[in-house]
Amino acid sequence: MFDALTDKLGVAFKRFTDKGRLTPADVELGLREVRLALLEADVNYKVARQFIDRVRERAVGGDVLESLTPGQQVIKIVYEELVTLLGGEDAGITYQPEPPTVVLLMGLQGSGKTTSAVKLALLTRQDGHRPMLVAADLQRAAASDQLQVLAGEQQLEVLVATSDQGIAKGVGKAVAEARRLGANVVIVDTAGRLDLDQPLMEELQAIRRATAIHHGLLVVDTMTGQEAVRVAGAFKEAVGVDGVVLTKLDGDARGGAALSMRAAIGLQVWYCGVGERARDLEPFHPERMARRILGMGDVLTLVERASQEITEEDAQEVEQRIRDGRLTLDDFIVQMRQLRRMGPLESILGMMPGGRDLLRQQGGNLPDEAQLGRLEAIVLSMTPRERSRPTTIDASRRRRIAAGSGTSPVEVSRLIKSFERMQEMMRGYSGLGGKRRLAADFLKGAPGGVVRGRP
Repeated sequence: MFDALTDKLGVAFKRFTDKGRLTPADVELGLREVRLALLEADVNYKVARQFIDRVRERAVGGDVLESLTPGQQVIKIVYEELVTLLGGEDAGITYQPEPPTVVLLMGLQGSGKTTSAVKLALLTRQDGHRPMLVAADLQRAAASDQLQVLAGEQQLEVLVATSDQGIAKGVGKAVAEARRLGANVVIVDTAGRLDLDQPLMEELQAIRRATAIHHGLLVVDTMTGQEAVRVAGAFKEAVGVDGVVLTKLDGDARGGAALSMRAAIGLQVWYCGVGERARDLEPFHPERMARRILGMGDVLTLVERASQEITEEDAQEVEQRIRDGRLTLDDFIVQMRQLRRMGPLESILGMMPGGRDLLRQQGGNLPDEAQLGRLEAIVLSMTPRERSRPTTIDASRRRRIAAGSGTSPVEVSRLIKSFERMQEMMRGYSGLGGKRRLAADFLKGAPGGVVRGRP
């Protein structure tokens, strides 16, 4: 996510941080590279120009240039302006005091409306609500079937909007039925088109007239860049849009749509899709996203993901095992499965301060799903005694484990050695002194300036 932009901004920031003192000319050269980075990221050229003008106005003041750390001060200004560019404050569904809260999803065909509808329903369920989906796409063949299959996998309820008097009346009847059944959030999945056309807009306008819609969310594919911004502007003018859902943000190395949406057409991004799994829809936090773009990590989102997969009791149990030196390969498998559920390792590292640098040092060669699956197969081919005491595994046992897991004795040995090193490291971090060492090692990888001291 945003890799290309992050790398180019990192190069531009070196002009600020490599010098002890900055002149207005130094600032101008650095900002020129920032502007080029934004343009190469497919940011609207007017938005990029306005952004640079705001940063320049704040950065050339005496308080910044004459400070002890002028480079860090300029980067801090870029960060704050980036937060503003992304929308400033968090935005999302406001649940109505008298349910149900009705959310209308709109967008072109292929933008990801149907999958986003299911993901959004799951997100509202996490907030303690009872969501219900309405299939209102009667144009695309089997669209309602697709929604019912995806929703069924997540134990979500679906109503199909059908009426002899048109789709608008059908949606109204489905919302009324959802209210009767006790749903307090209704998400309506509407029809799309391959391109903008008048019949589509008229259909959406009719739905909004016939039903009290509390939030109109537009789903756009972030990979389309400025085209996504153009589409959003057209929907806003013709139908009315309250917020935007950006899909496929995890695959967008540039980020032009996310950066341009608010400044170009005045629409806030509410949610972003960061993966293919049903749980891979996140609220869009401008501050956290700015930190990711600048390579500062996103610890808060990482903690939230971990809390969804790891209970406090499990974490305390593992911590006690580490302190007592009782960590086994069974624990290793449990932790690896939890880590895999949090998302790709590259994504997790990207949210850690200094994680991108670590990834770069590894040449991007992180274990993929197939490699992690091989590690799990090795451990599962061991006996309970071998998993609890890997030191008992001799050459003949290694050959048996390799045959049982479809791997090689060398891979088995490598896993055992890695586990032994991890145990030694964990023992070194146990106790009060270990916690201090862990904190010190963490801070070594944390960027300076705006990052240090922030959560």
